[in-house]
Amino acid sequence: MAQPTEPQHIGVFCSGGDSPGMNACVRAVVRTAYNYGTEVTGFLGGYQGIVEGKYRSLSSSDVSNIIQLGGTILGSGRSKDFQTEAGRARAADVLKELAISHLVCIGGDGSYAGARQFMLEYPYLHILGCPGTIDNDLAGTDFTIGYDTAINTAIGAIDKIRDTANSHGRLFVVEVMGRDAGLIALRAGIASGAEGVLIPESTTDLEALLNLLERGWKREKRSIIILVAEGDESGGAFAVSKLLQERFPDYDTKVSILGHIQRGGSPTCMDRVLASRLGSEAVEGLIMGKSGLALGIWHKDIVYIPFAEAIKHNREINPYLLGLVEKLSG
Repeated sequence: MAQPTEPQHIGVFCSGGDSPGMNACVRAVVRTAYNYGTEVTGFLGGYQGIVEGKYRSLSSSDVSNIIQLGGTILGSGRSKDFQTEAGRARAADVLKELAISHLVCIGGDGSYAGARQFMLEYPYLHILGCPGTIDNDLAGTDFTIGYDTAINTAIGAIDKIRDTANSHGRLFVVEVMGRDAGLIALRAGIASGAEGVLIPESTTDLEALLNLLERGWKREKRSIIILVAEGDESGGAFAVSKLLQERFPDYDTKVSILGHIQRGGSPTCMDRVLASRLGSEAVEGLIMGKSGLALGIWHKDIVYIPFAEAIKHNREINPYLLGLVEKLSG
């Protein structure tokens, strides 16, 4: 691989699903780069923006008053074109025309996989990744940008559901986002006092869940909340609700799917600070010659790990947290 040189022009883009804090990360990239006199271009709509040559120059004033905004001013998404060799060739041509060889990618595991493939085919490119995903499913970082906001949004909604569940003596099955990862469900379940949490990373013991509800019924609990990650093998909230209604016909069972509200909203303080640290460090890393790495926060310190090691399949659920849900479920 060619030796990296100090960048005079950096590209930044957001890829995959949006997450609160992406704007804070873009802001940090731009303002840190301008401290070094480095030009920044933002690509619109993720990798597709690079393929199609859709971009905007970003000055320090362009990123004023965006740190508090959810979503991303650059837009985000997934690109079918970039998944093809021809699409990546067009993207490389666009970057060459702009004299950009250094990029900051803000996204999740699919975004990292794309960056890794891009660098394999065009080894003069130097790319660093900032973990932007609400799922918190990347290895090498304690937390991803947007996760803290998402779980706080989730527990705010669950707390409100608990109020009405208590008022009417109901059982609610609440589905949160997490197609392949259950970390939103797990931490939101602990924080909201959910009686049960079903996640993709662990085999659902439905009999144990039914026994738990049986005990709750005998104790005349006023409300029960079962939290389900959308990717759990049980089939989602409606499938779980149907099973529970068959077993406990006397329960007044309702389903609530929180959906994409978990992706939106103003980022929390934790996400703003995390995004600012990682975005700024990504520019510093490119200047120092780092490439092909994902940034993360590990025991409060910023770390770098190869893209291949950061994908979600390496992330394991803490068994203590799983045990805590059962222990505190009552």
